[in-house]
Amino acid sequence: MKKSVLSVVALTALSSLGLAACGNQASGSNLSNGAKTKSLNWMEKGNLRTLDPSTIVESTSAETLANADQGLLVNPKSNELDSGVAKSYKVSKDGKTYTFKLRHSKWSNGDPVTAKDFVYGFQRSADPKTASQDSYILDHVANYSAVSKGKTPVSSLGVSSPDDYTFVVHLSKPQTYFKYLTAGSVMYPQNKKVVEKYGKGYGAKSSNQVYNGPYTIEGWNGTNDSWHLKKNVNYWDAKNVKLNKVNFHVVKDGQTGMNEYQTGMLDQLSLNTKQQVNNYNNSPELHKLNTADSDYVELNQQKVPAFKNLKLRQALSYALDRNQLVNDVLGDGSKPLKSFVAGGLASYKGNDFSNVAQVKNSSEYNLNKAKELWKQGLKEVGKSNLDFKLTADDSDTAKSVGEYMQSQWEKLPGLKVTNVSLPSQQRVSRLLSQNFDMCLTGWNPGIPDPSATLDTRESTNSMNFSKWKNNKFDALMNDAENTHSNDEGRRWDDMVKAGKLADKDVSAVNLYQNARPTLLKTNVHGLRYNSTGDSWDFAKAYVSDK
Repeated sequence: MKKSVLSVVALTALSSLGLAACGNQASGSNLSNGAKTKSLNWMEKGNLRTLDPSTIVESTSAETLANADQGLLVNPKSNELDSGVAKSYKVSKDGKTYTFKLRHSKWSNGDPVTAKDFVYGFQRSADPKTASQDSYILDHVANYSAVSKGKTPVSSLGVSSPDDYTFVVHLSKPQTYFKYLTAGSVMYPQNKKVVEKYGKGYGAKSSNQVYNGPYTIEGWNGTNDSWHLKKNVNYWDAKNVKLNKVNFHVVKDGQTGMNEYQTGMLDQLSLNTKQQVNNYNNSPELHKLNTADSDYVELNQQKVPAFKNLKLRQALSYALDRNQLVNDVLGDGSKPLKSFVAGGLASYKGNDFSNVAQVKNSSEYNLNKAKELWKQGLKEVGKSNLDFKLTADDSDTAKSVGEYMQSQWEKLPGLKVTNVSLPSQQRVSRLLSQNFDMCLTGWNPGIPDPSATLDTRESTNSMNFSKWKNNKFDALMNDAENTHSNDEGRRWDDMVKAGKLADKDVSAVNLYQNARPTLLKTNVHGLRYNSTGDSWDFAKAYVSDK
């Protein structure tokens, strides 16, 4: 599947761990004659975790690296693909062989970017020694399964370089959305010389990396909360990159961010509260952006056996009033999730997936029903009370959501919830290590296909942090990705059934589809926003005189 990412709530995504309407540019995309090259000051909600393209799983790192590295194709706006390092490509009649012709381009250290760099990048991501959480995105590449399990050498992976500027990918079976996957970091080229030079420190700080995209990354030492993009003079299209710098600064406190925006220290601000949104409702600086993020709570069945009880999971879901959550707590345009897959992500014959996969009443608020199910569930697990920790980011938004859920859940007799707020990097680390009871998180699917979200519920998927398992769900997703991969209608039906099953069985506690109300100075132009990918693309951005 795709390089989906944990939003930053969230997470993001993930971490949630959206400038005009979905996918549109923030302002005019044509550079005016009077525009001048300047820097841009940008807010981030979470810290960088890594700049290793094989091991990125959260949104801040993914968005940053997407502006400094470039894959075969790029996905700058929702549902659109542009040429990247590949200037052209062709697909075989059986849909299983992709041949990419590469342009002549360079790494930031002056080395040429060749097909061998793509071969190595794919192989390194698939290599179990790399421990890539997202390596499953390569699952349709020939021999991936055996390589990822260490049964065959990485050299047997279905990728090759007939010459320096021809890269070939052999799939084990057709994959209709493969072209979108090539824009993701798991499929980025990697400079073997640099990887071997830094070893375990590769990508652990900005200087331990080289870049082939519009910008390089500088100023990140592995732990600090500020860094910047600098124009990459070796980028193949450098002449059309207008910004010299994009300065990133992590801001977790909403009022601090507002002060910095209003005093000109920031050119952009992600709003955190209903009041902030209301204060700017009539301002041309406010952009109410859509996302394809699903925000939810993971219930760790591996650490907390009680979560294996369906009635307890159902009770936790019924105890939450999602309309109150999005309207009174968030107030930022977020919407209750109709299904685990966010609305607007994908449709078939005019029908949105989230509508057809919706399970009636699965996310309704019914406190009496919640209390009854809770009572029954406690009896079935032999408990009179339960005590859980809810882990979330330490942002204003995540804290508010966590406090709301705590207040609602503690209406269930015998339940005590303790909130644990952590920097996003630490929260993601706890997710990855299964060191949590309940975790407020989210998911950005990365590509416009329901499987990009549903895959995270498969029992063997590394992003299934709840360790929920349903054999029928796994079978349906296997049919969608294999048996019916070339039959659009049957594949869609498989995924609809799987989506309904995941919600009926409360694979996670669905919350809301995250919105992204954003303030942007009116002299910032050319930004491109992707609701399903790495969000912000700065390649064509510029700042004009006010």
